[in-house]
Amino acid sequence: MPDDQRDVIDFLSRPSSYGAAVERVDIIETHASLVFLARDRAYKLKRAVQYSYLDFSTAERRRVVCEAELQLNRRTAPELYLEIRPLTRGAEGELAFGKAGPAVDWIVVMRRFDQTLVFDELAKAGRLSASSMIELAVRITAFHQSAERRPDRGGAAALAAVVETNHGCLTAAREAGFSSERIAEVRQRSLERLAVVGAVLDRRRPEGKVRRCHGDLHLRNVCLFEDRPTLFDCLEFSEELASVDVLYDLAFLLMDLEHHGLADFASLVLNRYLDLTGEDDGLPAMPLFLSLRAAIRAHVTATVLERTVGSGPRPAMAAEARRYLDLSAQFLRPRSCRLIAIGGLSGAGKSTLAAALAPSLGARVLRSDVIRKQLFGVSLETRLPASAYAPRASYRVYETLRRKAGDALAAGYSVIVDAVALKPDERQSFAAIAEAAAVPFSGLWLEAPAPTMDRRLQARRHDASDASPEVLAQQLGQDPGPLDWVRVDASGGAADCLAAARRALGLG
Repeated sequence: MPDDQRDVIDFLSRPSSYGAAVERVDIIETHASLVFLARDRAYKLKRAVQYSYLDFSTAERRRVVCEAELQLNRRTAPELYLEIRPLTRGAEGELAFGKAGPAVDWIVVMRRFDQTLVFDELAKAGRLSASSMIELAVRITAFHQSAERRPDRGGAAALAAVVETNHGCLTAAREAGFSSERIAEVRQRSLERLAVVGAVLDRRRPEGKVRRCHGDLHLRNVCLFEDRPTLFDCLEFSEELASVDVLYDLAFLLMDLEHHGLADFASLVLNRYLDLTGEDDGLPAMPLFLSLRAAIRAHVTATVLERTVGSGPRPAMAAEARRYLDLSAQFLRPRSCRLIAIGGLSGAGKSTLAAALAPSLGARVLRSDVIRKQLFGVSLETRLPASAYAPRASYRVYETLRRKAGDALAAGYSVIVDAVALKPDERQSFAAIAEAAAVPFSGLWLEAPAPTMDRRLQARRHDASDASPEVLAQQLGQDPGPLDWVRVDASGGAADCLAAARRALGLG
């Protein structure tokens, strides 16, 4: 039977427990913890709870996970996680922080931060930005690349266990109003998808793609601290649940962005992450990853609902849990895909248009400039020498573009290829990829006056493209041959170009 923590909670709820300078204590509740906010510190207490996937029922178990939480979260937020502090009971039965007497519970002490800067709150307030999402993708990439490899974890068997755990938790939830048909659909489609991608998951284990990740990487566990996106509150209680495929870790964030109606940011983060890591071979498993993460949020939200006292927030919490479950099912339903190629001279606006089109299509954007940097093993913003643009090197770039496009289409993703494609055979080769995949193909050729393209190139900063006004001058001197792609006027603003492209593509 779990410990009775009533006196501990009462002690931590009193301002006097923290010294004379503390006048109030705010409390944040989750399904597994209580966080007591007092002045510039946050004191996190593990609830004495036991679920199918975690056990905090005894003080000793809570001590172990508190120590793990401190160690693991210092990987991404060392400035937030300060210490573990025991709560002890004196001779008269009184509780105190770290005084003499036996420890009855354990507290993680953190530096307090502005709760309005948690990404979940920023999303609700419409305050997330493309630049912050790009920086977040960069930070997640760096974290994953440094995380401990765990080839003994993950794989198809581990995901099958998650499917069944989710199903059991969803079925047991009584107050969220889940549809039994929807729960059954999610389980059935998850198992069907797992049968298709199981070999991919197992192959990625020995390749170092399974690591000791964050494990709980949704928007409520990311904050802006000192103006930097900071990952905190990782999953500390289970090596098994947190030692996962890096794309499964990322999927939690992408799913939650979709849940908040921010598909544009989900697309931006996914494409930037794949550009930085080259993890495209895991794309076939991404719909399953996204679905599992949505199902987890559904049953966790339902658990919090069942612990919530008072009728005020309960209907909204139940509705949110159901939306997560609906999203879980949606990720696994078949969807149509297509290949779109965007060509034109440097500075025409290809990359801007590709990024704007991608969210509504759920598309993987494949950019020739990024592929070239990957092939030469340099960062995206490192300038390459002229030899990297020799015909043989460019042939490798286009060959890689075609291969990656075919793989993404086979994984069920639409693809947008962003490349100059000045030669007729380059343009024809993209149409051939679509034909081989039996998906629709559309080619867009962006056109703008030379001075406009020149001005755009001079204004570029921190971009994967090495194109300069001199490169543009060389392109202007070449004959692109017959153009059978749809010509799009890109001389005006990005919004006008996007509207014209959407009309040409039949997207409304």
